[in-house]
Order: sequence, then C-alpha cells, then structure tokens
Amino acid sequence: MTDIQRLSTSDADFATRLAGLLAWESVADERVQQVVAEIIRAVRARGDAALIDYTVRLDRWTPATPSDLELPRVRLKQAWSAIPAEQRAALEAAAERVRAYAEHQRLESWSYRDPDGTLLGQQVTPLDRVGLYVPGGKAAYPSSVLMNAIPAKVAGVSELIMVVPTPDGELNELVLAAAHVAGVDCAFAIGGAQAVAALAYGTETVPAVDKIVGPGNIYVAAAKRAVFGQVGIDMVAGPSEILVICDGDTPPDWIAMDLFSQAEHDEDAQSILVSWDAGFLDRVATSIDTLLPTLERAPIIEAALRARGALILVRDLDEAIAVANQIAPEHLELSVADPESIVGRIRHAGAIFMGRYTAEALGDYCAGPNHVLPTARTARFSSPLGVYDFQKRSSLIMASFAGAARLAQTTALLARGEGLTAHARSAEYRGGFGA
Repeated sequence: MTDIQRLSTSDADFATRLAGLLAWESVADERVQQVVAEIIRAVRARGDAALIDYTVRLDRWTPATPSDLELPRVRLKQAWSAIPAEQRAALEAAAERVRAYAEHQRLESWSYRDPDGTLLGQQVTPLDRVGLYVPGGKAAYPSSVLMNAIPAKVAGVSELIMVVPTPDGELNELVLAAAHVAGVDCAFAIGGAQAVAALAYGTETVPAVDKIVGPGNIYVAAAKRAVFGQVGIDMVAGPSEILVICDGDTPPDWIAMDLFSQAEHDEDAQSILVSWDAGFLDRVATSIDTLLPTLERAPIIEAALRARGALILVRDLDEAIAVANQIAPEHLELSVADPESIVGRIRHAGAIFMGRYTAEALGDYCAGPNHVLPTARTARFSSPLGVYDFQKRSSLIMASFAGAARLAQTTALLARGEGLTAHARSAEYRGGFGA
C-alpha cells in the first residue's frame, strides 16, 4: 500500500501536521549558494571560457569554440522540420491557444488631462531582451518554452534568448521545435547556474538580458535569486503542487491520476486531496495503489506522495475552502458539482481548474492560461506569468502653465516640511513664485 499521509481537521494536531507538510525551504542551502556564487564569479571574470569549462564538467561534452554553444534560428527551424507532423500540429495548436489567451493580457498606454490642461498618464513599453531558461535534466519541457516565450513575444519583446542544458551533448528536437513556433530568436546549449550568470552579465557570445524567466533545479533557482537586481526574474519557484477539492462524486481513478500528474515531476512535488467524504478518500487510496504500478515514473511519484502528499478529511465544503486558502496551492482543482458558485471564495491559488472534466494537465499544455505559477504558498501575494511580466510602465506628467502654478504651492509646502528647499524652489520657478 502506498504510504500517503491521512489528516483530519478534527484531529488536535492537524495544524501542526499541516504546517509540517507544507514546509518547504525554497532558498538553497549554504553549500549550494557557495557553489552558485563561485560559478557566477567565474562567468563574470572569464566569460565564454568559463561556460566551456562548465559544459565539459557538468554536461559532459566539449565545445571546440564558443560558437559551438550557439543554436541559431536556422537550427530551430531544422528541428521543426524534423519532428513528426502530429507533433508539429500539437505544438501549433497549443501555441495558438496560449497566444490567444495572452493577447487578452496586454497592457495599453493611457493618459488623461486635468481641467487646467496638465497631462497625466502611463506609457507601456516591452522589455528589450529577455532570457528564457528551459530545463533539460529529468525531463524535457517544450511546454515551458511555449508558456514563457509566447507571452514575451505578445508583449513585444524584440529579442528572446533561450538557454537549455544539453547533457552529453544531446539536443531535444521537440524543445527546439517549440522554440521555433514560439518565436525564440536564438538559443544556446548551456544550462545550470552558468547559463543564468551568462544571461545576467553577458559573455563574448551570450548577450546580457533585462529579465530571466523559466524554471530550473535548485542551482538555477539560487542563481536567479543571486542575480536579481542586475536583471529581473519571474520568480524563485519551488516544486510542483496540486490540491484537489472533491465532493466524492468524481471517479476516484480520475482524482488519483490528477494527484500523480504533479507528483511525477520530482520527489519534492506535493499532491493533496481534500474531501468531506471519508469513504471517497478510501476509494482514492485504493485507486492510487492500483494505478501507480502502471506508470513509468512510479518510483518518483511514490517518493513524492510519501514525503509531501496527503489525503485530508474536512467537515464540509466550507472547511475545504478554508484549508485551500490556507495552503494557497499552485494548482487547485474544484472537482465539485457547481464550481462556479464557490470559485469567488477562493482567495489564494495560482490557477483554478473548475469542474470534473477539467484535469490540471490541460493547463500544463494547451488550455491557454500560463502554467508558470506561484508555488510554496506564494500565491498569497503573486500571480501567474503573463504578458504583463514582459512590459514596463512609465509614468507620464506634463504640467500646463496653470497646473504648474497650482501644483507648485502644494509641492513647496511639503518639500520645505521635509527640509528639501531645492525641491520647493524648483517647483516655484515653474509656478511663477520664484525669483
């Protein structure tokens, strides 16, 4: 029998056990941070030479020259032509849906005028150059390419640079094909903290970017955190998460497979089912035992369920919603009869999947909304990746003569109150009050 925790809100130690279950340290330990810091220093000091050294050491192949690390657009197009037609059709279909959703997110510039003619507004502009990190370790993720690259291009980013690790020098053609259909401008066969450092500071071959997006392992996450400030980053992501609220009327096999869908990412992933039907929790547990041996990644799933999975018994729907809001999951499934009647009560979730037929996996690939989501309870204060993450907002202020006079009085009073006389006199000159 699969060893998955069983919790109940009626237990005296529920709060303590839930806190332990949710505990996740997204910040790398001191050893990892030291390794990352050394890699960043090496890349800043030695540029391409350091990238080649780390590629030899960590990816186990030897670029003859720095140019061997580059994957130009023609190489991405070759991959597109080489993959099977059904994979091209699937990538195109997914890309079209992600693009259509992203189009709704684009921010627009706006302005208005005060009665005295002063103009106030906001100018929206895209980032110039963005770096996209694509994982290449335990699995290849063409879906991540689509989810990160397409919103950037919809936002108007003029140059999108992808980096992808190539263990043993092997390229994943599906990832490169996804880069082609998503509009990636060029790519480099580098990964790890060294790729993040190259994107942040630039080398002779890799151009420096303004923002770095995309998931990676603990070294990549630590490197993104370390270079934040030099460049922007999307988030420091933790392991994948799913929380399912179910009323007991969805087939238990469906729910078990939904839990597996996130647990198969890695051993630290978290899968939680919440229900007020104790018998249903038992049936799902049986389905877990029956279906798990049929999956290729069963050892990973089993380890994840044992370490961080749970079946939680609550008193009723209200308590289920309260638990969900406390957990603030990356993915939340509302597998109930009338999800639209309760979705407004969900305050904290990265993405909400409504109804019995909406498997979380649809959102991972082709539903349309982005699958780059806040994890580790950060949905309490952050949002999914979107077009707005690739746009900047500049404030616009153009004072009329009358507006300058009116605003100067308020400015001068407040500035002198802060002891900043130059501020006050600067405003007064324009307002006609200065000598």
